Amino acid sequence: MDGLKKISYSQYSQWDVCPFKWKLNYVDKLGEYTDSIHTMFGTSMHEVLQTYLTVMYNDTIKMADALPLKDMLLTRMKRNYKQIMERNGGEVFCEQSDMEEFYQHGLLILDWFKKKRQNYFSKKGYELVGIEVPIDYDIDENIKFIGYIDVLIKDTVRDRYKIIDIKTSTMGWNKYQKSDKNKTDQLLLYKNFWGLENDVPLDKIDVEYFIVKRKLYEKVDFPQRRVQTFTPANGKPSINKVVNNVNRFVEDCFTDDKHNLQANYMKNPSPKNCRFCEFNQTEHCDAGVK
Repeated sequence: MDGLKKISYSQYSQWDVCPFKWKLNYVDKLGEYTDSIHTMFGTSMHEVLQTYLTVMYNDTIKMADALPLKDMLLTRMKRNYKQIMERNGGEVFCEQSDMEEFYQHGLLILDWFKKKRQNYFSKKGYELVGIEVPIDYDIDENIKFIGYIDVLIKDTVRDRYKIIDIKTSTMGWNKYQKSDKNKTDQLLLYKNFWGLENDVPLDKIDVEYFIVKRKLYEKVDFPQRRVQTFTPANGKPSINKVVNNVNRFVEDCFTDDKHNLQANYMKNPSPKNCRFCEFNQTEHCDAGVK
């Protein structure tokens, strides 16, 4: 169908935070994606860890451990930096000192990951289903939900699947971030739609955020980890709640395969929502909190 609309988690979550911001971005097309050292580093670290896991599961642990991970990270950071610069017309988005600092943090993450990998990823009894596994599920005849699973692993003994999303973070997620549904709902939707698309019962699917931390606390007398794992509540009640909200998003914002231009896209100002909004205190929105 030529007019088939595709929605992603990022699109839905933006509407969930502020419907008016979603309208400015997706209906009026006024927004511009802003690259940063954080997104560039996150992409680079994703690629290196995914390559390691691919070799580990598809070949051998020994071959994965022999990979030049530090060189791979540097190569990918340089490549991704160059691509962003070309996309931005040569506009500098970070300083050389930032690149060096983030690269050094990446080396510490990779050292820790290689030493502790067996605590998080085991080969015995497990197989890699895929990296960047696509989700392409028809919500209805006009709307399709799309996404990509960072890492999908199957427990061949218990016949279970685990959907893993890799996140890079400065110092990990605190209790407020763990309770932020705009972070945690992503894996609930991936679990729901991937399970439906592949006829896998939801009670056979586990989810996990694999969070790598660039920094650790200084001058503390307790052991710290470079990796934090977190599993949000993902049973049927939690999934039904977010799926129902996605359905409301579709009903409110689309008429068949077109955006609903008559909808009342409410503004939702708050210090949290407006702080980093590119439309805050502009000609497009004066409702934002300064």
